[in-house]
Amino acid sequence: MNQEFDEIRPYYDEELPAIYEELIADPAFRQVAEAAMPGIPFEMLAAQMRACKTKQEFQVNLCYSIVKRIIREVTEGVTFDNSAQPEKGGAYTYVSNHRDIVLDSGFLSLMLVEQGQNTVEIAIGDNLLIYPWIKKLVRINKSFIVQRALTMRQMLESSARMSRYMHHTIRDKHQSIWIAQREGRAKDSNDRTQESILKMMAMAGEGDIISRLKEMNIVPLAISYEYDPCDYLKAKEFQQKRDNPDYKKTTADDLLNMQTGLLGYKGRVHLCTAPCLNGQLDALDRSLPKQELFIRAAELVDRGIFANYRLYPNNYVAADLLDGSNRFASHYTVEDKQRFTDYLSRQLSRIDLLGKDEAFLREKLLLMYANPLRNQLSL
Repeated sequence: MNQEFDEIRPYYDEELPAIYEELIADPAFRQVAEAAMPGIPFEMLAAQMRACKTKQEFQVNLCYSIVKRIIREVTEGVTFDNSAQPEKGGAYTYVSNHRDIVLDSGFLSLMLVEQGQNTVEIAIGDNLLIYPWIKKLVRINKSFIVQRALTMRQMLESSARMSRYMHHTIRDKHQSIWIAQREGRAKDSNDRTQESILKMMAMAGEGDIISRLKEMNIVPLAISYEYDPCDYLKAKEFQQKRDNPDYKKTTADDLLNMQTGLLGYKGRVHLCTAPCLNGQLDALDRSLPKQELFIRAAELVDRGIFANYRLYPNNYVAADLLDGSNRFASHYTVEDKQRFTDYLSRQLSRIDLLGKDEAFLREKLLLMYANPLRNQLSL
């Protein structure tokens, strides 16, 4: 057992019994668990936890019932297309656009389990681990920790360790990974891969940059939500940052985003994988300067995500409203347009700000829905 990773890795299965007892004894965890599983006495939930001998059992027996309930109650269904991946059961690094802090990886793992595959390990930023019980719960749920608030030197050391951990997970554990294409969500849904994510992946492994990236078996994953329940919160944050360049979200803001993302209405949700990038990485010119190679690799991830977005009437309506045109009118009905403009009005009314700039906020909301279409058209 490699102690180097103890601070960031998911729990080993043999560690689970002690962690279960710590969670069961935590009043804050109990309060959240009772809210998440109404009608189930906490003692029964505790007994179910203790019966789970592995992380995967915990996920399948407890967490997925919650994810399935979310799908039933606040979506019109979640669909998954991974036909571009010929080898089922291989170990891949799914690099995806990022819509929801919890559900992006949760939906992916549930879809994989329903195909008889293993769940993914999840890269999660420590800024979201606000309470001790959250940190314990995510590590039971096969998350590894991305450390954020560090000095430059600490950040380099932390990134190198995380890279070694990810290579170890793919190569030695034969375990797939989910990681967002950028730190934090793209607030305007203009989903661009940060080269720093790929640079981190290439810090470990064997051979040159291309060989190291190929070791990770990178698969771009497009996640398409018909409605983003956090859209109005993101628009609000845009105005707060415009009006005060030093604005920073609070812990309460993070919690509200997590809660809204989990429990808000999403409409239809679709996940779609692009082919593994290894062949396309091989085709890159290895003699290019390092920085240029990372730019090209990031573009490959972007193309895989953009091409596999599922576009909804909302995306076309938003683009036409922004441009003041009817260019995409064949992709939606009069009813679709009315439904979306009514939705926009409702979301705008939820934004409580002094000096609320309606025109600015509306434009930001429209951009969130137009950008996936614009990105697909840019290919």
